[in-house]
Amino acid sequence: MMSACCAKAFLQMCNLPVKVVCRANAEYMSPSGKVPFIHVGNQVVSELGPIVQFVKAKGHSLSDGLDEVQKAEMKAYMELVNNMLLTAELYLQWCDEATVGEITHARYGSPYPWPLNHILAYQKQWEVKRKMKAIGWGNKTLDQVLEDVDQCCQALSQRLGTQPYFFNKQPTELDALVFGHLYTILTTQLTNDELSEKVKNYSNLLAFCRRIEQHYFGKVSSSIRLS
Repeated sequence: MMSACCAKAFLQMCNLPVKVVCRANAEYMSPSGKVPFIHVGNQVVSELGPIVQFVKAKGHSLSDGLDEVQKAEMKAYMELVNNMLLTAELYLQWCDEATVGEITHARYGSPYPWPLNHILAYQKQWEVKRKMKAIGWGNKTLDQVLEDVDQCCQALSQRLGTQPYFFNKQPTELDALVFGHLYTILTTQLTNDELSEKVKNYSNLLAFCRRIEQHYFGKVSSSIRLS
């Protein structure tokens, strides 16, 4: 979900036509086993990084106007987002037992008949938990994960400041990535609001999400409206 939102935002920012198709077996259709993927002619490209490179090869890039120092800074912040926000989202969805039991298993397994729905949900949970152990998140508590999210949001908030986008007036791949993850955190139902509340503590990040949703998608979700 979060990665699909990032890719859709990126393609919208490039002013490229997008038709979104939701498939229950999307992960199994993807060449890398991960979503999202785009289907262009006879080519299939999956995950945001390769999609950005594919689109760049076709003559569309959001970061051509940046100098080398800025591009390096952009990549560093993208790594931060992927290492912190993406991992935290996966942790909350698949390692927090309350969320897993009340929401994630039912949501993930809903397109499939019994008993396949249970089998695939437990298989996905096992894969995520194995990844968490491999990157040192296996023994983290929820409070530690929320603190990591807060530190990431603080760094993003400071970098954004009062600018409309992270590199002033035009969006880059970083803006698409940050929007996708923050929007997902703000609008996805979990068993509690602790994760989204961490984002809401930073008014400029909320305004950033609101600005992008309004400009590129023509709406503003109630979850990210400014109070």
